[in-house]
Formats: sequence, structure tokens, C-alpha cells
Amino acid sequence: HRDSLSFGTFNKYLYTEDGGEGVDVYVVDTGTNVDHVDFEGRASWGKTIPQGDADEDGNGHGTHCSGTVAGKKYGVAKKAHVKAVKVLRSNGSGSMSDVVKGVEYAAESHLEQVSIAKKGKRKGFKGSTANMSLGGGKSPILDKAVNAAVDAGIHFAVAAGNDNADSCNYSPAAAENAVTVGASTLADERAYFSNYGKCNDIFAPGLNIQSTWIGSKYAVNTISGTSMASPHVAGLLAYLLSLQPAKDSAFAVADISPKKLKANLISIATVGALTDVPSNTANILAW
Repeated sequence: HRDSLSFGTFNKYLYTEDGGEGVDVYVVDTGTNVDHVDFEGRASWGKTIPQGDADEDGNGHGTHCSGTVAGKKYGVAKKAHVKAVKVLRSNGSGSMSDVVKGVEYAAESHLEQVSIAKKGKRKGFKGSTANMSLGGGKSPILDKAVNAAVDAGIHFAVAAGNDNADSCNYSPAAAENAVTVGASTLADERAYFSNYGKCNDIFAPGLNIQSTWIGSKYAVNTISGTSMASPHVAGLLAYLLSLQPAKDSAFAVADISPKKLKANLISIATVGALTDVPSNTANILAW
């Protein structure tokens, strides 16, 4: 069993250098500051869904999440490729239909990459993960879109929500195929704002998280939320996926399904480490 982190150890992270290599991560959010130095050119623009909106992150939220997934300094999977999918406008507002379209775009884009890799035109492709650190009230349409993206092969992490309430009443937190992530603190408590309940799958750090920001290619910011927890898990999924043999290698194995990797992720996590977790909620901490 691992020791809890302290101020002496919280900045120590042991990882395989090429973690995330060959994996695309779709960050469905406000966009990504793709020119930020922490992405080292590994972030690219996927699609802007809201009509007439610019191909840029005017908010910061999506850039922060992207850095946690794949930044050189701030990221879990330091060699993964970020695909920015902008579903919220620069002012942070958005429509449910745009969010659903963004999820559908990620699924289509992933299937396209699978087909390109199968034709031998993309060497070393390992698969795709996605992060959605946004949500609202229960929406069967959004849950269905996320579940369908997982069925298409995307390993999908979503935020549980920040209302200290039952995540089953929120979407896409309620989507059963996704990995729904609550927020924990440095002291291994459930963050006071984190949603909980049987729709939660796992917890990850979500209080005072430093990552990439907008305004310059060096900008950073420290913010809190299950929005910050979810990309830790999207990054961890990308990291674990990248450790699989490539599709075009002599050691190729059957693809690991999102369902199987989700089960593996949960099985290697730390059980019972967190305090203030309600009894109906899985007390499971990634790492």
C-alpha cells in the first residue's frame, strides 16, 4: 500500500518516458492553447463546433485540462497528442447540441485514425482517449453520445461534477461506459465540492491543480474542480494505452477494450485511502 503524499513527495512522479506515445486525446472543452510550450507541438486543433467561434481557447479551462493530460511538465501522459474539440464558446457558454456534436466528432475522428492505421499510413497508433470536464443536469442524449463514443473504442474520462451531490443526476457523469471521476485533495480527502454516488468510478487530484493556461505560450494557472480530476484519469488511460504493443508491431495483441481498461484502471488503483467518501461511493483513488 502506498504512503500518502506529503509536501516533500507530492511533486515526485515516476513515469515511463514515452507514456502516451501513439495515443490521441480528444479534449472536449473550450479549446486548447495549442502553441503553449508545454505541449511541445503535440497539441493540434480538432474542430470548433459553435458556429462562428474562433479556433482558440478564449476561456482557459480546456487548455488547463489539456496540460494535465499531456503537458511535458504538467501532464500525466507526456507524449500523448491532444486534439482540441471546442464545444463551449470563448465566453464559456454552450448548447447541449454542440456538446453532443463534439463527442460525435471525437468518435468519428478516432474511427478515421483507426482506419488510417490499419492501412499502414500511421505507424505506432495505439488508440484514443477523451476527456470531458464539463456537464450539467441529466441529459439522456449526452449520456448516449458518450456511451456510443466508448462503443466506438474511445477510452473516455468525465468529471463527476462540483455540487457535492449525487453524480447520477448529472451528465455526462451518469454515462455508464465512461470513467466518472471525483476530486480528491493532497491530504487524501474527498474534495468538499466533489459529487459522489454510485455513478462515480474513481477519484483523482482536483484541488489546487497547476497547469497550462491562455494569454501566452508560457501561461500557467492553479484552479480546482472535478474538471481537474478527470484529465488526470484521461492522461492515465492514455499512458496505459501507450504501453500496449502497436497495432502494426510483431507483438500486436487484440485491442484492449475501454471496458477492460476501465476495469484494469480500477483494479490497480488504491482502495480505501480517502476520507469523507459516502458509503454508497467507491473509495478508489487513481494511483
